[in-house]
Amino acid sequence: MINLNFFPSPRLARYTVWLYVSRSLAVLLSLSIVLMMLNLLSESGKILAVAGNGEAQLWAYVGYRFPQLIAFAFPFSFLLGALITFTTLNQSSEVVAMKAAGLSAHQLLAPLMAASAVLAGVSFAFNELVVVNGTRQLSAWQDNDYKAVPPDSGIVSNVWVTAGDDLVQAKLVTGRGNGVQIRGLRMFERESNTIRRIVDAERARPYEGGWILENVSIYDSGMNMVLRRPAMRALEGVEPQRFTLAKVDPNAQDIRSLTHNIGEMERAGVTTATARTGLWHKLAQPLSTVLMPLLAAIAAFGLARSGKVLVRAVIGMALGFAYFVIDNFAVALGNVGAYPPLLAAWAPFLLFLLIGETVMIRLEE
Repeated sequence: MINLNFFPSPRLARYTVWLYVSRSLAVLLSLSIVLMMLNLLSESGKILAVAGNGEAQLWAYVGYRFPQLIAFAFPFSFLLGALITFTTLNQSSEVVAMKAAGLSAHQLLAPLMAASAVLAGVSFAFNELVVVNGTRQLSAWQDNDYKAVPPDSGIVSNVWVTAGDDLVQAKLVTGRGNGVQIRGLRMFERESNTIRRIVDAERARPYEGGWILENVSIYDSGMNMVLRRPAMRALEGVEPQRFTLAKVDPNAQDIRSLTHNIGEMERAGVTTATARTGLWHKLAQPLSTVLMPLLAAIAAFGLARSGKVLVRAVIGMALGFAYFVIDNFAVALGNVGAYPPLLAAWAPFLLFLLIGETVMIRLEE
C-alpha cells in the first residue's frame, strides 16, 4: 500500500525546511552581493564618465541591477542550499536516524519541495513587480550611454526597423499609438546596396502618415558633406507601432503587457516566437526552484563513512547545472522558432522532474 502521508512529523518538517531556507537565503544574499560588487566595478567608470552623473547615479544603477542579479542567482542559490543541507544531514547521520524512524526518501524531501513551491511564488511576484521594471529602465539607460532617459513605463530602446530599402535605428522609443516619441533616430538611406545618406535626428514624432524629424544632421556620401536642418519630413507610411513592436523583450515586460503586445504583433503580422517563448518561460522559470531539492537529494543518501558524500554532492550539482544549460538551450531554440514556445519553456522542467523522480525511486529501492 502506498503511503501518501508526506508530512508525518511536523517538527522534522520545520527543522529541515529551516535548514534549507536559511542556508539558501544566505547563499543567495552572498552571491548577489559579490556579483553586484563585480558588476559595479566594471560599469562605474562608464556611468561617471557622463557629465552630471555622480553617486546618485551609481546607487540608481545598483537599484536597477541588484534585482536582476537576485533573480538570476535565485535557483542556483537554492540548489546550493539544498546540497549544503543534505550533505550536512548526511554527515551528521541525521538522515540515517530519520530513515530508522520510518521516514521514506519522499517524506524527507516533501517539506523542502513544499517550501520551494512557496518560494517559487515569491520569485514570480518579485520578477513581475520589481525585476521587469528595473530591466526596462536599465536597458534604456545603457543604450543611451548612461545619459538621462525619460521616466516612461513604456520605454523601448535600441530599435531597428526597415523602411523600404532604408534602415532606421531608434535609440529610445516612448509612448504608444500616435503619441510615440523617438529620441536619437538614425536613418541609413540606401541605393543599389550602398549607403547614399545618413540622417541623424535628435527627436522624431509621427505626423499625417509620416514622421517629423527635428534637429537633423544629414551626411551625403555623394557630396561628402554634412547638411543641417531644423526639421524635415521622412519615413512616409511607417506606422508608429513598427517601432513599439519591433523589439519586445519578455524580460522587460510583465505578463499582462507581454500578452497585450503579442496580440498587437499578431494583428500586425510580426513573428511572435520570441515573445511567446518568453511568456511561457515566465511561468516555468520560477518553478525551477521546486526542482532543486529533488535534483540535490542524491547527496542526502548513502552512508557518510563510505567516503562518497562529496561525489554524491557533485552529482547533484551536475544535475542542477545540466538543467540550467538545457533550459537556456531550449529557450534559444524557441526564440528562433525551432521549438514550439510551450515545449521550449516546459520541456526541460518536465524532463528533469522525471529524472529527479527516477533517482528518488532508485534511492528508495
